Amino acid sequence: MLMTLVWWPKRHRSSTSSVSRTDRTVVLTDRQWNLIADLFPWIPPAKQGGRPKVHPRDCLEGVLWILVTGARWKDLPKAYPSKATCHRRHAAWSGDGTLMKVWERLLVTMEGNGQIDLSETFGDGTFASAKKGVKRLVPPVVGKAQRL
Repeated sequence: MLMTLVWWPKRHRSSTSSVSRTDRTVVLTDRQWNLIADLFPWIPPAKQGGRPKVHPRDCLEGVLWILVTGARWKDLPKAYPSKATCHRRHAAWSGDGTLMKVWERLLVTMEGNGQIDLSETFGDGTFASAKKGVKRLVPPVVGKAQRL
């Protein structure tokens, strides 16, 4: 998601005002939303009543706030939908591949506009550990068998 940060509006901090870490700093522009809106179907509330679903744009902004800031879900500011709603939608969108489609669409658009250069790319997986999922390369010490 780091590549999509080019699309966000610039945040300027002045010396006269301070911005709280929980302010709504991630805001999708209409241009950004129109590019991906068809991936997030939404049915407006019916006249019969009932609790309407939160608009996906608001939930996506909440998810992006979490991803950009690295905060915990319980620290989601009140300006966004509830943490449970945003977390549930994030899990659903991650599971069904919606977020991957959004990412791919943004990358294709950025590449088409000349905003990204894919001639030099790399992947870094040093943050992912494989505690018990890898076969041992050396035999275990006698008396200390590998736990399953």
